[in-house]
Amino acid sequence: MKDRSINWAIGIVSVMVPTLVLLLFYIKPPDLKMGFDLRILPALNASLNFCTAVLLLTGYYFIRNKKIRSHRLCMITAFCFSALFLVFYVIYHALTEPTSYGGQGMIRNIYFFILISHIVLAAAILPLILITLTRGLQERFDRHRKIARWTFPLWLYVAVTGVVVYLMLSPYY
Repeated sequence: MKDRSINWAIGIVSVMVPTLVLLLFYIKPPDLKMGFDLRILPALNASLNFCTAVLLLTGYYFIRNKKIRSHRLCMITAFCFSALFLVFYVIYHALTEPTSYGGQGMIRNIYFFILISHIVLAAAILPLILITLTRGLQERFDRHRKIARWTFPLWLYVAVTGVVVYLMLSPYY
């Protein structure tokens, strides 16, 4: 596949995913009876974010020690966990009412700071992840390294703050 086609695909996905997530806040969930309790999905999503963070750190360790195959396996698995997170996130928010944070005072300000920075960076990180992954799979390592320096810390921040947001919001589910 040519670079131009790949860049178009990354651009389309990078616009469509945040748009879909934004629409979830405005669409009233349908009154469906599911065969299981949907409240398990936030805990599952936090677990996926935790695993992603661990895989990112492990992948970083491997690349620093020149273990490229292990690094590649960690990063592809981290990408798959993040994609799975996104699927479960959309399912949960499409089928349930939003959960409001009930904390008061300074902790409320801290929660919203973490939540807003998490959301903004989660939207921004998607094209960086896709470009970094594509360049790595194409074995264009010089270009991969340049963008990975930005992608790694932002992706790690999003994964870790995803867990923190869940822990802070979990009493209110």
